Amino acid sequence: MKRQTPPWLSLVLATYGRCDDVGRMLASLAGQTDPDFEVIVVDQNPDDRLQPHITRGRHQGLRIRHLRLREANLSAARNVGIEAAQGEVIGFPDDDGWYEPDTVACVRQALTDPQRDGIAGQWVEQRAASGQPAPAGPLQAAAWRRFKGRHASSITLFLHRRAFARWGNFDPRLGVGRWYGAGEEVDLLMRWLAGGARLEHVPQVRVHHPYAPRRGLGLVAQGGALRRRGRGVGALYAKHHMGFWVVLRGLVGQGLRPMLAGRPRAAVLGLCSAWGSLEGLLRWHGTGQNHAPAGSLAHEP
Repeated sequence: MKRQTPPWLSLVLATYGRCDDVGRMLASLAGQTDPDFEVIVVDQNPDDRLQPHITRGRHQGLRIRHLRLREANLSAARNVGIEAAQGEVIGFPDDDGWYEPDTVACVRQALTDPQRDGIAGQWVEQRAASGQPAPAGPLQAAAWRRFKGRHASSITLFLHRRAFARWGNFDPRLGVGRWYGAGEEVDLLMRWLAGGARLEHVPQVRVHHPYAPRRGLGLVAQGGALRRRGRGVGALYAKHHMGFWVVLRGLVGQGLRPMLAGRPRAAVLGLCSAWGSLEGLLRWHGTGQNHAPAGSLAHEP
């Protein structure tokens, strides 16, 4: 049997709890104008719900590798995909997102500069909601330490594989499925930028993902979700030794700004987030450094 040439791009699709959305993502990948990529599906579901979509994607010509992970942990799942990747560049599509037909081609064009260690594309729906333009330019370490960096969600990142060996993978203590429920991509970018990585925002690379508040959630449920995310922010304060005024602004401003604007519900939610941030900050300083999760084995069915 002829051995396949390694792909240029590896797309690590970590998924848990979804089914048809994954099919939409794979369908958008099957329609790419540049087909030189592999898809590594890191499946954290306890059942075989994805198998029909994976089979269909393979019939559509996609090069798919299906890995299983026992524990639901987004950062750990992406790390499994990073270690399995064969491409020069690695991206992280979300399981309920989708790409435009030329997204992969635009990524390739953006990374023709050999000095770039990676790029952050444009999350189209987030940018539309903000009402702001999407300027191109480098990501700056000093700005990210003040939480003033350019938008760079993990779903928009396309990073050279060589750079992971130098500056590290996602921290599996942070992100969806963890007590510190957010912050994994910010942590990765801050570590890389502090180490000298050259990363740039390239708005021509367009990635889609729904961007809207969750409908139907009550105040308690929303507050709980924001508290979990806040813990991740607090972990960033501690892990990266953020300045006093940055931390104070984050803790106080989340509830104070909506309160002064006469938005009581938003103020309550902001206080939930600030509470979580304080929890994360204190726990990381106390015991967080020792709370790496137990390793979960990944295997290909």
